[in-house]
Amino acid sequence: MGNDKTIIVTGASQGLGAEIAQRLAKDGFNIAINCYSDNEVKNGGDAVATNCREFGVKAECFVADVSKYDQCQQMVNDVKEKFGSIDGLVNNAGITKDGLLVRMSEEAFDAVTNVNYKGVFNMTKLVSSVMMRQKSGRIVNVSSVAGVNGNAGQFNYSASKAGVIGMTKTAAKELGPRGILVNAIAPGFIETDMTAVLPDDLKESIKKQISLKRYGKPKEVAGVVSFLFSPDSSYVSGQVILIDGCLLM
Repeated sequence: MGNDKTIIVTGASQGLGAEIAQRLAKDGFNIAINCYSDNEVKNGGDAVATNCREFGVKAECFVADVSKYDQCQQMVNDVKEKFGSIDGLVNNAGITKDGLLVRMSEEAFDAVTNVNYKGVFNMTKLVSSVMMRQKSGRIVNVSSVAGVNGNAGQFNYSASKAGVIGMTKTAAKELGPRGILVNAIAPGFIETDMTAVLPDDLKESIKKQISLKRYGKPKEVAGVVSFLFSPDSSYVSGQVILIDGCLLM
């Protein structure tokens, strides 16, 4: 892929999404950077777009709440009009509202599942319609080790990320005949703003459980996503790739 092909990366104004967007730009893809709000565009998205353009590709921010189907529809239409095609999608947008199950509010459950789970449905449904007409495309969904193995205090997050795996495998079976590859990655503990706020003693405790004895780096996750959009992965679909330093082995 590459060569004037376009990839949408949701939740790409900062963190892992920004790293993925910039790596794919380096690989030669035009990048549609999804941001939740105009404020996210100003405080991150514009900078990511600028960084992407330094690789000689087109990059632009598009505002949409991925949990809202109509906003996703508008964004997909705008990206198609702006770039001419949609050749890839990275469903990266996600939030957390952690808490033990017995104390978790309905609002906390709904908020997380609406973004992390329903957002993947919205974007995959809409983008796959474009890809089916093109008879080609690739989709990478960002799940988590929490979706593979569960995680205490993350009932909503783990459920949403497990659901993403189910959607990945089903979409791969349904869309494969149209030339569309669908895969998921399941990162473990990665050095992001989300893990930076953890107490130091908890960070050290987690490191002891990881075979490589360190947290992963965003660029290591982005490298796997890059592979899934490269010609080398043309026969890979329906897979869940753990990027966790052998945490769950």
